[in-house]
Parts: sequence; C-alpha cells; structure tokens
Amino acid sequence: SMLQSPKPSRASPREMVLVTAALSLLGAFMPRPHPIHVQQSRSASATEMPRVIASSLSLQFCRLSGTSSPAEWSSRARPMTAMADAVVDADAEIFQFEAEVSKVMDIIINSLYSDKDIFLRELISNASDACDKKRFLSLTDESTSAYEGRIRVLADKEANTLTIEDNGVGMSRTELQNNLGRIAQSGTKKFTEALGASNDATNLIGQFGVGFYSAFLVASKVTVVSKSADGPQLRWESSEANSYTISPDTSEAMEGSGTRLILSLKEEADKYVQDFTLRDMLKRYSEFISFPIQVWTEKTEYDTVPDPDAEVNEGEEPPTKSVPRTSNVWETVNVAKPLWMRPPKEVSEEEYEEFYKTTFRAYDKPDAYVHFSLEGQVEFRAMLFLPSTVPWELSQDMFNDKVKPVKLFVKRVFISDSFEEQLLPRWLSFLKGMVDSEDLPLNVSRELLQKSKVLSIISKRLVRKSIDMFNDIAKDAEKFDKFARNFGRYIKVGVIEDKDNKDALLKLATFTSTESGDAGTTLPQYQERMKDGQKAIYYISGASKAAAASSPVLEGLRKKGYEVLVAVDQIDEIALQGIGKFGDYDVVDAAKENVDAGEMSEEEKEKSEAAKKTFEQTCTFIKDTLGDSVDKVEVSSRLTSSPSALVQPQWGMSPQMQRFMKAQAASSGGDMTGMMSGMSANLELNPTHAAVLKVKGMIEDSAAGAEDYARLLYEVAAVSSGYEVQDPAGFAKRVVKLMAGDDEISGEGTSDTATVDSGEGASETPTSENAPIVPEVIEE
Repeated sequence: SMLQSPKPSRASPREMVLVTAALSLLGAFMPRPHPIHVQQSRSASATEMPRVIASSLSLQFCRLSGTSSPAEWSSRARPMTAMADAVVDADAEIFQFEAEVSKVMDIIINSLYSDKDIFLRELISNASDACDKKRFLSLTDESTSAYEGRIRVLADKEANTLTIEDNGVGMSRTELQNNLGRIAQSGTKKFTEALGASNDATNLIGQFGVGFYSAFLVASKVTVVSKSADGPQLRWESSEANSYTISPDTSEAMEGSGTRLILSLKEEADKYVQDFTLRDMLKRYSEFISFPIQVWTEKTEYDTVPDPDAEVNEGEEPPTKSVPRTSNVWETVNVAKPLWMRPPKEVSEEEYEEFYKTTFRAYDKPDAYVHFSLEGQVEFRAMLFLPSTVPWELSQDMFNDKVKPVKLFVKRVFISDSFEEQLLPRWLSFLKGMVDSEDLPLNVSRELLQKSKVLSIISKRLVRKSIDMFNDIAKDAEKFDKFARNFGRYIKVGVIEDKDNKDALLKLATFTSTESGDAGTTLPQYQERMKDGQKAIYYISGASKAAAASSPVLEGLRKKGYEVLVAVDQIDEIALQGIGKFGDYDVVDAAKENVDAGEMSEEEKEKSEAAKKTFEQTCTFIKDTLGDSVDKVEVSSRLTSSPSALVQPQWGMSPQMQRFMKAQAASSGGDMTGMMSGMSANLELNPTHAAVLKVKGMIEDSAAGAEDYARLLYEVAAVSSGYEVQDPAGFAKRVVKLMAGDDEISGEGTSDTATVDSGEGASETPTSENAPIVPEVIEE
C-alpha cells in the first residue's frame, strides 16, 4: 500500500521491519516477479530475475527510508533483516514429504499400467538402453573391439520363469541400490545428463525410472544378476516388491558385462512362457529396437538318410527317408528395420512396400506413400501410406473404431495406436502410418497421450503432408480416378469437418454431374466448363443421377446448357451445402426457391410480372386447397415443359435428406414427424403449360373438380421432384378417375357414360360416379 501511494511518506521502523521481511521472503521464493516490477523484468532471463527485482525493491526502499543509496539502506536495514529472519526461523520448521513405500509400490505396479503386456516392452527397453550405453562407451575406448549388442529371451515352461539377458553395461552394487532400490530414479537419465545436455550421440529410451517395476505385474519374485565391466557378479532379489537383497552371485558367469533378469511368473501369467505369445509381443512392441532380440526356440529339421528297412533292387539307388531332428537355437525376431530413421533418398520402393506389409499386416501394395521429418520446435519422423483398396473394416463401417490409422513410437519403441486425442482426424482414417517423436507428452506408463501444443503441431503437419500426397496422385488421371472411387467420401467428410483445409480439399473432392458421364468431376474441372454468363455453380440432390437429372427444377438450367452437380449421397449434399463459395462463384442448390439462373431480358421480366398477376387467384385457390402441405404457391420462371414442381424454401431440407433423417430417427427409436411438419415445400406453376391453364380456367369458372386437379398438380410435382406423396391412396384414386374418364369434375355433364373420340368414331365407355374426364392436355 505504501508503494501504491503517489507520495509515500518516510517509513516508520515498524514498517521497515515489515518491508525488510517481505524482501527476505521474496528472496526465498524467487523467481516469480512482483506485479509492480513486471514491466522492468520482462526483458530479464530466469537467472537475472532475482537480481532485477531485488535491485528495484532496494531503490523503492531507499525512497521510503530516506537513504541516499541502496548500500546505505542495506547497512541500516541489515539488523532489521536479521531480526525478521530470526522471527521467521523461530516460528517455522521445514519437513520433508514422507511415503509408505509399500503403498507407493502398489500404486506403481497395479495402478500405473492398464495392460500387463507392457512389462515386456519396458524390460526390453531397459536392456536396449544398457546395450546402447555400452556401445557409446566403447566408441571412446580404443582398447576394446567393436561392440555387438544383443538381447536374449528364454522361457522355461517347467519352472514357469522368463529370463531376459543383455550384454550391456551391467551394474555395480551401488548402481543396483540406486537404480533398482530407489523408486523413480532413472539410471538412463543420469547417464544422459552426465554426457551433457548438448550431446546427442545416444538415443536412450528410459526417462521415468519406474519401468523396471512393471515386472511385478506378472512376477511374484524378480531376480537381477548383473556384472559391471570391472566389478563382481551380483544378485539383486525381491519378492512381491516389499524389500530386496543384494548378494554375490555364483550362478553361470557372464562374459564381460551385462544383466540377466529372471522373472518367477505368477500362476495366472503362465501364458508369457508360450513361444507364440512372446514372439507376438516382441514384434508388436520391440520390432524396431536397434539391437537383435533373440528367442531360445525349438527348431525341427528333417535329415534325409538311407532307409534300412526298404528293399534295394539291383542297379538302383538305395531308398531314403526323412528323419526329424530337434534342436534349440537362438532365433532373431526383430528382423524389420526402422526405415523412418533413414533419409528417404536411401530407401527403395521395395523396402517401403515390405515395411508397409510387415508393420500393418497388409496384403495389398500401397498406391502412394510419404516419408518426412520435422526439426525445430518439435522434432519427429513420420511415414504415411495410402492403401490400394478400402480396408475391410472400413468397408463395413466408414469410421470403424477398431481401425487405428497411426502407430506411435518413441525412440523406435512402439507405444500405442489408440489414443483419446488422435494424431489424424477421422476423415483420414483410411491411411496407415507411424510417428516417432521424443517430444510427445506421454504419461509415466507411456500409454496415454496428453493434450498439448506438440500434438497439434504434429497433427497439422501430418494432414498437410497427406493432402500433398493426394495432390501428387491427382496429377495422374487414372490413379486419381481410383483414389476417388475408394476414398472420395472421406475427402468430402474432410470438406465438412476440417475448416482449416477446406479450400485444399475442395480441389480434390469429386462429384457426379449431368455432363461428367460415369466419371466424377472436381470443382476446378467444373469451373473450366462453365458457360459464358453463368453466375453460380449449381447442384441438386437425388436418389440417383438419372432421377436428379430429370427433375423439373433443372429445365431452365438445361435450356441454357448449364452443367449441374448431382449429390447422390448424403455426404455429397452436406458437403456442397457447406461450401458457400468456390473461387468467385456461389455454390447453389438448384432446387431452392429464388435461384438465380442468369439475367432475364426485359421481355422475359415483363412476361413474368404479368403471369404473377394473372395467376394470383389460381395460386391463392391452390394454396387454400393444399393447406399446410405447401409453404406457398407461386408462378415459376424455371419451368419450361413440366406443369409444376416442388422447391424448398431457403432453409428447407431436400427430399433426399428428409428420407435420410427419417431413417436415422427410426433406427434410433425417435420420431421426425414433428420436425418435418414445419418443412413444407413451395409449389411452383408453369404459367404456359396447358394443364395449368386448364386448372386456372376451372378455378375462374368455379367448376366442380377444381380442387382435385389442384391436388393432382401438387402430387405430380412431388413425384417428379423426388418427394414422397403424403396421400398415396388419394393420389391413386384421382389418377384412376382420370383414367376412367369421369366427366363430373370437368363440369361437362353427369351422364353414366363418357364419349372418348378414337379418331374415326365415338364409343361409349362406362364410367364410375364422380370420375373426371381426362383433359386433352394430359396426353402431353
């Protein structure tokens, strides 16, 4: 409050004690700056921050105490500082956090990891780190020969034990105590720090210091036999992770240095001694470890030997037989190489293909791939592959949750392919790929990927590289046609969901059109074919291309020769609706009201205005007759040969989308009736069509049957425009009456027969009561 005063007065001795104590506390809790000095300290580094703030405070205290310099104030304030410190020290005690070791171990073992299989990944990674350390040390030791590291895994079914052995650096007694006996102390991390922060000669995996304890997930007892280069062979042993012992080891001696880890498996963990299970786990998690992983396996070979029991004919070679011979050998399981660690120029197409098939268990050949790395703020390497066919799981469900497009590696060790925050958006779920990065924010168990800016950077780069790969494919018409058939729907989903890359994806999205034949067309291709004077890109939805192309609402556009995109899929329609504008052209639904089909001549405008006035009574009568079935009835300027058509209001829903929404609601047990009731279409009439003129005359003459004809105009428009007829029974009845030739509706008599002129004479046809006579215009 004194510092905030515009003209602070001289500080009293009591206030000096308070501010001096405050300075003492500030010195103890640096470097968080005081708000007053934020501006002064913005340019200071973290190490300079305490000095900057202390200097600034000293000047303020000089001003308050009336001293001439910080030195004078410091000499006067020193006794008070000591007094304040004495007060603080007298009342405060410092305590260290304590923990119940057995409880912490229980949390680490049983709560940190969600999958017991993780233990093998962690232990193999530890063995790889030990080999990497020895490899690095051997590079600086001229007296040693070239080091060849290896990791061996031995399963003993009879003893129910699993042994993992490496010929790495090994551990001394002190290192066994520190690395295994002290929780969360990473020997690998200490080794890396000892090399220096700028040294990148190693690529070690460990960092948290808890991976070793994952062994207790499956083992009731863990024995570690280790030997450092110049030390004795020691045995570290612990049961149930309660306590441990260290003693000299008298078992089989290790050559040089190394570590042998023996897991006495629990009864329920006996599957880990099965050869198939071990191989599957090693290939899944540690396929790309830089040192060979060898499994002690039984191998059966067949020798060809003479058959002593067979008869030998004179002049013929003695018969032979195959005799099985069983032997145990060390077999290397991680034969695949981490191609992403090599420069792309050094990798052949055959190697990419083999990597794709091996890593993703695929049988097809990838149509395209991209291999890249990013260095700078975030460092990672990645490879993406485009399958040549739609994966079977995606053919059943477009966004199948079981399909995991990206595998995540950290320093060549597989971490997971299933995260809450996906590295690729779902519209790219058809790709296969991998990412190897040391900067990803993993939790301690390395199973969960946390949200961070790093993840966003990697995801954006993956998407960008994917689009670049698609653009390269688009340069080859044949390849792009195949790509569009297989994965075109996913690109349209990207148009809908990925606003950042919408413009780039619009150039790749393909749609059926009235002029494209069997092949689709992209928007840039459509734009090249646009007619002079065309102001917009038009589209229409329909159950099929033929049905949509024959819609009466396109008659005006067809007359001008305009091409129209056809949305035969719900995704097509949603994507086109969300485009808004492509280049300089609006993307317009041709089945909506007030569609601008180009400029009208003055004569056409005058005819349109005259027709609206002439048909005002007709439109009103038909609207009253149809009620809520239509939103409004008006004269059309787009119809040329059809009598009527249904169009949607500006925010209406197409008939195709209405059916889709109803089906979705039905599958989920909902009801769309209430929602659809407010989505009535507009009825447009062709003022030059004979059928419309006939109805107009009947309405003006108040003829009987005018209402039925009005309903028929609506129902014919619904059928031809792709809508469902709301009253199919009534529609059928009215059509049958027309076919039967009942003349009462037309007002020409009520006789029991109707005369139908066949050309050379007249014949009488019996008619049902109240059936209308078919007007001449129906033939058209």
